[in-house]
Amino acid sequence: MTTVLTPASPLTAADRCDRCGAQAYLRVVLMSGGELLFCAHHGRKFEPELKKIAAEIQDETERLTAPASAPDEER
Repeated sequence: MTTVLTPASPLTAADRCDRCGAQAYLRVVLMSGGELLFCAHHGRKFEPELKKIAAEIQDETERLTAPASAPDEER
């Protein structure tokens, strides 16, 4: 999926997939001005269609494979 770097705020655990309600890792800003959020699964599934209608795609799926680390004071 093509990623566009935008000044948009990072997605959080409160951002949910518009299709299934799972945590969202993709924000799709539509050319019409709307916005859709998708989990990684539905982002991949709808990728061809999304590319046709997206003005921007914020892809944070790399967070799924990045090792989670706690701040030093929490270890």
